Amino acid sequence: MSYHPLHPDILPRLDPEYAAFHNEHLVNRTHPHEIPWDPSIRNAPTVPGSSPPLKVGGIADYSLSKCKMRVFTPEGPAPVRGWPVFIFFHGGGWTLGSIDSENAFATNMCKYASCVVVSVDYRLAPEHPFPAAVEDAIESLEWVWRQGKSTLDVDLDQIAIGGSSSGGNLAAVLSHKATLMSPPIPLVFQLLVVPVTDNTAAESGTYASWTENAETAWLPAVKMVWYRQKYLPNAEDWPKWESSPILAPDELFPKSPKTWVAVTELDVLRDEGIAYGQKLMKAGVEVEIKVYKGAPHPIMAMDGGVLTLGKQLVSDAALALAQAFGTV
Repeated sequence: MSYHPLHPDILPRLDPEYAAFHNEHLVNRTHPHEIPWDPSIRNAPTVPGSSPPLKVGGIADYSLSKCKMRVFTPEGPAPVRGWPVFIFFHGGGWTLGSIDSENAFATNMCKYASCVVVSVDYRLAPEHPFPAAVEDAIESLEWVWRQGKSTLDVDLDQIAIGGSSSGGNLAAVLSHKATLMSPPIPLVFQLLVVPVTDNTAAESGTYASWTENAETAWLPAVKMVWYRQKYLPNAEDWPKWESSPILAPDELFPKSPKTWVAVTELDVLRDEGIAYGQKLMKAGVEVEIKVYKGAPHPIMAMDGGVLTLGKQLVSDAALALAQAFGTV
């Protein structure tokens, strides 16, 4: 068992609700980067404090060639043209998490944005390092494009993608990959929550948040580097845009869909998420960037009566998605 008191650099800036939860439930929790790697680490909740899934119309699992997907369908009859569809990638540093770990978020999007949600159980590192997760993300979009109408009754003119943390990284990569497919697959929206956009980032780099929040709660810099090394064991892969989407060719950015980016103030990833949104804006893409003050990295998954900020982020995300689909 480890001991993780809130660092004095962070405590004065930290949301009081999160601080109270941390001191009651997380202060003695061992982090995965502090112990030898074992796949059984995945048996514990990736982020404690989540709410139960909401009731939706239906839940079904489908298989891709190397992973599976869980599909959530809203209650009631589908629109005449079919349901809008949101392809979602969970967080967990490409190493932890599963389609079970963020069912609450998926069902919130399904219910409050009135859309089918396809949650992808992409392969995880270190057993399956980069680019396995990217390959699974691409296959999930291709599957929806080919089979979504007949199998799920979705509207192929209303495809959105998104994800949290490492899943946000995969969604951002996929938004560029979609434009390079033959034919290109049109996306109407991407929703990026605390995304990893630059795997070359470090404490000595260009993003102030890596220095300011190096000792932050839940995702200190050393833990983020641990995740990166599990997913990207070869440093030569870090600057590839398929792992660092902010480094994608400039000509791809104007082709990106309307984007919503959520970052948290006390996250090492804050500034690279903001920089990614700003690069899209500079390319002419409509972008909204929201910064959740006093919040550390994991608040999206801490909405189960634990954190008001977590509930607010989930509500904001559902509204942004519903507005993109015109289902408000």
